[in-house]
Amino acid sequence: MDTTRYDVVIVGGGAAGLSAATTLARALRPVLVIDSGTPRNAPAAGVHGYLSRDGMSPGELLSVGRSEVHSYGGTVIDGEAVSARRTSDGFEVTLGDGRRFSGRRLLVTTGLTDGLPAIDGLREQWGKGAVHCPYCHGWEIRGQRIGVLGTGPLSVHQALLFRQWSPEITLFLNDTVEPTDEEWEKLAARSVTVVDGAVASIDAVDGVLTGLTLRQGTSFDVQALAVGTRMEARSALLESLGLESQVHPSGVGRFIETDAMGATAVPGVYAAGNVSNLMAQVITAAAEGVMAGARINADLIEEETRWAVEGHFGPFSTVERQTA
Repeated sequence: MDTTRYDVVIVGGGAAGLSAATTLARALRPVLVIDSGTPRNAPAAGVHGYLSRDGMSPGELLSVGRSEVHSYGGTVIDGEAVSARRTSDGFEVTLGDGRRFSGRRLLVTTGLTDGLPAIDGLREQWGKGAVHCPYCHGWEIRGQRIGVLGTGPLSVHQALLFRQWSPEITLFLNDTVEPTDEEWEKLAARSVTVVDGAVASIDAVDGVLTGLTLRQGTSFDVQALAVGTRMEARSALLESLGLESQVHPSGVGRFIETDAMGATAVPGVYAAGNVSNLMAQVITAAAEGVMAGARINADLIEEETRWAVEGHFGPFSTVERQTA
């Protein structure tokens, strides 16, 4: 086991984890980031909505983030954390290759996985012709013929949302969506075309999305496809410590519940980014990492102050306290 005494071990080296690590390292905390190298947004060409970093590739953003962590004395290693357990003075994290690392506090920023419908060609287009977030990708597909793949109760909302970026929106019900009378009225009012029937394939030529085909054989020409995924927090490590993922109120997936600053129900364990906020964009995840880092630092300060008081290490340990 690594004998270095880390104040904080962070599992997950995305925007949330690296932002938390930078915050903690700047607070003079020994901090370790363990990263499996599987970011959710890896297929995307660029990060958007991130002030001053708009269009930067996800890989470059993380590379710059790692450099910043290193510049303040933090440590980042590659590896997959497979288990965690509480110890007498904190937590021990074990990697798949057997390495073990310990820290006084644990922050999990492992993100989420997007569950895609089992439709031919969809996985190959994910993050390219097939997207999910209009604020991440809407500008890039503005004015195009956009299809919205029905995946659940929020698909009507998604169609109405993408209507802001294009007048040519087609909602494919895909045998999974049954709009209410009110939703039908909204779709008609916004000139959204609705197509019934299950989708059989997402079609492409030379890797470029060209349309989709229904099971009954009809093909439709679309230039981009919006897909609402089933978002599942990568929560196995947190669940091994006694936490249970919760069903999101919107029904889009499962997440780990925390307070506003990232604290979970297990003392000393924190979470930030998509593992606890399914809707967070990259800049939001980074901000949550900063907040969690600050909360953890405050928690450690409280503990160290208590140690000092109990051990008489404070300013009144060798002189008599003066009273009025």
